[in-house]
Amino acid sequence: MNKVEPWYKQGWPWALIILPLIVVVACVIMLMIAIENKPDLVAEDYYKKGKAINVDLSRLDKAYRLALKFRLNVEGENIKLTQTFGEPQNAALKLRFIHRTQKAKDFELLLTANAAGEFEQTLNKPLEGKWTIQLESFDASWRIQTVDKFPTDIDTMLDSFANRM
Repeated sequence: MNKVEPWYKQGWPWALIILPLIVVVACVIMLMIAIENKPDLVAEDYYKKGKAINVDLSRLDKAYRLALKFRLNVEGENIKLTQTFGEPQNAALKLRFIHRTQKAKDFELLLTANAAGEFEQTLNKPLEGKWTIQLESFDASWRIQTVDKFPTDIDTMLDSFANRM
């Protein structure tokens, strides 16, 4: 007479139990990771941001009317901004770098002109990756923006005419 072993002493039931158990544990871990690392790109108040687009467009239009053009030179940690065309801007300017995917990397610089009319600043570390660059007046009456990838060997052009297209 064959003696039948209890189920918990056989291997096949444990193989059937362990596979779904691994999946459940992996799902719980993935859920915890997703909760702790919320995406930065989701807007809390998308309606207000949508209304603000109209304000941004009017600032782009004002930059176009002023016929503003700037050249941005980024070499390592040094930034140099030079106005190449349009009504001279001698007041302070805000230069904002917005990272494409990581809001924590965004930063803003307040630039003032030196005696030569150039705006210079030193960064904590060199720029790397793709950035949206926004240049606006201190009073936020006009804005120019573009997208560029760093490091690069050529200067970035901030052109109010390019924003009109």
